[in-house]
Amino acid sequence: MLVIEQMDVHYGIIQAIKGISITVNYGEVVSLIGANGAGKTTILRTISGLAKQSGGSITFEGDDITKMAASKRVEAGISHAPEGRRVFPGMSVYENLELGAYLSKDKAKTKKSIEMVFGKFPRLAQREKQMAGTLSGGEQQMLAIGRALMLDPKILLLDEPSMGLAPLLVKEIFNTIKEINSSGTTILLVEQNASQALALADRAYVLETGKIVLSGKGEELLKSDEVRKAYLGG
Repeated sequence: MLVIEQMDVHYGIIQAIKGISITVNYGEVVSLIGANGAGKTTILRTISGLAKQSGGSITFEGDDITKMAASKRVEAGISHAPEGRRVFPGMSVYENLELGAYLSKDKAKTKKSIEMVFGKFPRLAQREKQMAGTLSGGEQQMLAIGRALMLDPKILLLDEPSMGLAPLLVKEIFNTIKEINSSGTTILLVEQNASQALALADRAYVLETGKIVLSGKGEELLKSDEVRKAYLGG
């Protein structure tokens, strides 16, 4: 479905991503784990077209999208819930979700999509008229994911969905991610919580300073002594 080959990304003279290759198959959850600064967020930003690569290629459903504009990638079925949530604070929950469907001209379909999001996140339904900036961190994360689902994407890029959340909310968010995947959406997940990310993942890649140093099935990496010592505190 998504194939990254020999991707390089530079920020000025600094090379943030160094010749990585990643594959995400239909229906999978693939996790990217690694320390802060490893390049995980940069990879997602490059896939969605928010950052430019300096080498390599990205293929999505057989089409080369390396030079495709970010808006066209959304049309193709790539949706991105960014790090830090980035909801529109001065707009209501409902309005934020409507903006997630900005490419759709079908109002009935947009309304149906909002109902779908409210079904996955009942707390958002209770706060549909509330300004997004007044929501709790967990509710803002739910809104960011819900907004990314509004156009029924083929692949959902999730960047640090559990960041700053209480353990109970982390569990709730991960249960919802699992449900989203079970309903047919492929997921590429960047996550600091390595144990949760690996437990959820079909496959995973471990990054260090812009390079992939390990890859394999999520359950295998979860049992790896190397991964446990570096990322799981054991």
